[in-house]
Amino acid sequence: MQPPADATVLALDLGGTQVRAALVRADGARLGRAAAPTPVAEGPAAIVAACISTLQLARESAEREDAGAVTRLVGVGISAPGPLNPWTGIAVEPANLGPRFPGTDLASPITAALGLPTFLEHDTKVAILGECAFGAGVGFDDLMYLTISTGIGAAAISGGHLLTGPDDTALELGHAPITLDGPRCTCGGIGHLEAHAAGWAVAAAGAAAAASGESPWLAAWQRAHPEEEVSAKLVAEAAAAGDRTADAILEHAILAIGRAVAGYVNSFNPARIIIGGSLAQAHWSRLSERIGREIRENAFSVPGRRVGVVPAALGGDVSLAGCHPVVTGRLGNEAWDRAVLANRAQG
Repeated sequence: MQPPADATVLALDLGGTQVRAALVRADGARLGRAAAPTPVAEGPAAIVAACISTLQLARESAEREDAGAVTRLVGVGISAPGPLNPWTGIAVEPANLGPRFPGTDLASPITAALGLPTFLEHDTKVAILGECAFGAGVGFDDLMYLTISTGIGAAAISGGHLLTGPDDTALELGHAPITLDGPRCTCGGIGHLEAHAAGWAVAAAGAAAAASGESPWLAAWQRAHPEEEVSAKLVAEAAAAGDRTADAILEHAILAIGRAVAGYVNSFNPARIIIGGSLAQAHWSRLSERIGREIRENAFSVPGRRVGVVPAALGGDVSLAGCHPVVTGRLGNEAWDRAVLANRAQG
């Protein structure tokens, strides 16, 4: 049975440092916010327990804000780092959740504890669904979402359908090579977009420039703060202070993103590209100008004229908001139920 139009959802955003939860109404409003540190060092059981207790606290808090919304709860949505298996609710090999977490069943214990069906999905896919339902993607059936932060993630919807691939690992565009050689990515690959443009790559380039003295500003900062690490934010501060090497590091990252996005326009023909993440937000003016130039110079004219590039609208709440369409789109969905049965039959 399809959920009612006014159905509400409990949403969980599981990250490497924090677990956040809220009740999400059908209009996208988030109630009863709750948060707790992610106990990565304590292992999988402690992380699952933190997820359950945070969800329970969110439900209790939401009841004080809007008791009727709690009576309309139909399920739980979980946004988590991948790779994961959305059909079984198992975290296959997530980043930043500790070496023992791969293979952990997230959905079943939460269903048992809260008495609600639970659906797990990759955080970037949750984000694009959230933007489509409540943010910058409303009214679009062909679009992409990019998050540019410590890492680079992506998701796409084509003809109104989320692109997943048979293993739900489609659109790992941060790990698509953009050069034949170049820096090694944290995943082990060569020349990946992340290795050129992610926050960790900007920080690594800044640290190297500080150590070599090529960046006078960063070198001076490092001498004054020998116990601290150079960050992408610090590289941006150095660039703003007039350090040419730091500015060149940022320009390289922004160029890499712009060139990659022009390729995505040719590959996916989206009508809109939504870009979020802390690095994109911090450098939006410069980044959007470069992306526009790269699309004009390197994308085919028809998709290049059609596409619009806009900032994400939901900010840090995108993964909470996106849990609503994840749950309501799968409850009572026969195609989804068939996919679940087929995936479980494959073992």
